Amino acid sequence: QVQLVESGGGLVQPGGSLRLSCVASGRIFRIVDMGWYRQAPGEQRELVAGIDSHGSANYGDSVKGRFTISRDKGKNTVYLQMNSLKPEDTAVYYCNQILRSRWWDWGQGTQVTVSS
Repeated sequence: QVQLVESGGGLVQPGGSLRLSCVASGRIFRIVDMGWYRQAPGEQRELVAGIDSHGSANYGDSVKGRFTISRDKGKNTVYLQMNSLKPEDTAVYYCNQILRSRWWDWGQGTQVTVSS
């Protein structure tokens, strides 16, 4: 079973930036499509960005143009660069596979709070 460890969250003012990291154990990480998800209080978990094994990325409408997903296969790591943060970006952020049927156990996530 692959273990996922997210980090890089924190408290940031509106308009600020954060870079999240997700480290995955296991070499299978290198060949699967990965995504960053977020879950705000009282809301369902949503996929905000995804990247395939070749590096092609897709984004949700709410983050397009502000967030950038990338991956380093050598480090088994997926990143999420978040710029121009808004209060509505406040959530716990997680990483996992894109395909719901192939989800690994969720990690603890990393809290992102955007507030002045």
